[in-house]
Amino acid sequence: MDLGLAGKRVLVTGGTRGIGLAVARVFAAEGAYVSITYNTAADDAEKVVKELGGPDLAHAVRYDLREPASVEAAVAAVTERWGGIDALVANALWFTWSDPSEAPHFERVPADEWQARLRANVDGTVLAVQRALPGMRKRGWGRIVLMSSITERRGLPGSETYGAAKGALHGFAHGLMWTRDGVLVNVVAPGATLTESSLGVDPELLARETQRTPSGRLSEPEEVARLVVFLCSEANGNINGEVINTAGGC
Repeated sequence: MDLGLAGKRVLVTGGTRGIGLAVARVFAAEGAYVSITYNTAADDAEKVVKELGGPDLAHAVRYDLREPASVEAAVAAVTERWGGIDALVANALWFTWSDPSEAPHFERVPADEWQARLRANVDGTVLAVQRALPGMRKRGWGRIVLMSSITERRGLPGSETYGAAKGALHGFAHGLMWTRDGVLVNVVAPGATLTESSLGVDPELLARETQRTPSGRLSEPEEVARLVVFLCSEANGNINGEVINTAGGC
């Protein structure tokens, strides 16, 4: 299937590892110009740029969800580099894998901590969309995928703020799906996925997640990436406003 992505200009936030890196690789394989963002891992980002074909085909820029100026500067830099952004994958997040049994009671979490995490995970994404959207409207074509998590629906001890942030993005997407002007907006919600971060946690925790998954296994990042890239392609003619789980049936 021709996805019609050759020459498209794509921004993948949080593209140096995990699902974001897998998404960037699939876009590059389809012939897109790919920009990725990083927070502190500049060296890792440059390695990814080389892997994706070098500076003629790929580009890395710093992006910090907690800093509005950083978000605006990143979108502006990508727009200047390629002359526009055709597809945005909002993958960057502020979340830390941990054993749910060790999560503190929410009432013990300092207000400044949960407020900072909530605002970063919502505002950092919303601002990136707001800055990328005008160019999509002007060209009459655009694709936006917001990365979520089944945690928003299924819950997990210690994930109150993270789940709330993802729920907010679902509501945001359901308003944004009325953008029209050739712009389609969707949400992809993975379950536990075998990324570098998840593989570094307690194997017993991963085993429990596997047992809770109807398919009997956890997803690979590439499996999630193929769905994301399809939704961002010409092949997606009218899928809009959907929240699609990629969690083996969870």
